[in-house]
Amino acid sequence: MNKTSILNNKCTFFVVLLLLLLANWFVPYLLVNSELNKLSPVSSYSYTCKIASSSSLAVFRVHVPVQSLAEKVHHSLCQDSVLAKQYGSVETYWGGSLAEQIEFLAKGIADIILSKDNVMEAMMAESTQNYMPLIGYPSYTAFFISAREKPRLEKAYFLDKTIGLVDYPTSRSAHILPKQVFKQLDIDLSALNIVYAGSHSALRELLSKGEVDIIASYWQEQDQQKFSENYITPIADNVSGSKWYIKMADENTDLACALQSSISAVVNNVQSSYFDKLQHYWQCNIAPYGFVEGYDNEG
Repeated sequence: MNKTSILNNKCTFFVVLLLLLLANWFVPYLLVNSELNKLSPVSSYSYTCKIASSSSLAVFRVHVPVQSLAEKVHHSLCQDSVLAKQYGSVETYWGGSLAEQIEFLAKGIADIILSKDNVMEAMMAESTQNYMPLIGYPSYTAFFISAREKPRLEKAYFLDKTIGLVDYPTSRSAHILPKQVFKQLDIDLSALNIVYAGSHSALRELLSKGEVDIIASYWQEQDQQKFSENYITPIADNVSGSKWYIKMADENTDLACALQSSISAVVNNVQSSYFDKLQHYWQCNIAPYGFVEGYDNEG
């Protein structure tokens, strides 16, 4: 066998090997992605209702981080007359893990979802899954809050304290930012006594009962009834608020405006000064209505 034949055989061998390697990677990729949107959402927690007045088989899916908010929103949407014209049932999921949010966004499972700008941008969910902002919460300052003294941003200060955080990792003020402070202070989390709660209101209950020494949260006007403004220490300023995003593959403005009204009513009933300046992204009180960048119905 001459050198040319040997060289050709070697080239053929490497080409075949390369094709096999590509097939081994690409075929499973295609199979997985072809089934991606057929999968049910991964969540252990959900509410479901059947809309009695509707004959539609379509399911409207909601995702929020907190159970208490999920329950209130679910109850409201199950009675929404506009939603009932287009959907036959509502499924509301709650869970604070980032992985769960990513799944709902990447697959476009959620018809409406409460999330952060940075998560939406990282997932490119607005361009790939047609998510658009519906309602925005105002920016705020995150604090460490104590009942008896002003918290100090010192390593030794935290080591003998019981600290209250929320148990959903997407919360910036009550999970991400305080843990960033601990890291900056060179504190190993395993050395801290951390108690996790299901919501910001649950954190305040723990603090008022003396079950924790410090909590991480935002400060609201009614907090002065139980705590002292002298005993708060800022963690970060101008923290961007969350937004409700609606999946708008069609120009379904009736639904967008109905949801904006319904969810705003639920949020306003929470009776927190934090929600006094909600940003509304749909101009629904003037026909023809639609999405308006930066529009604020609250004036």
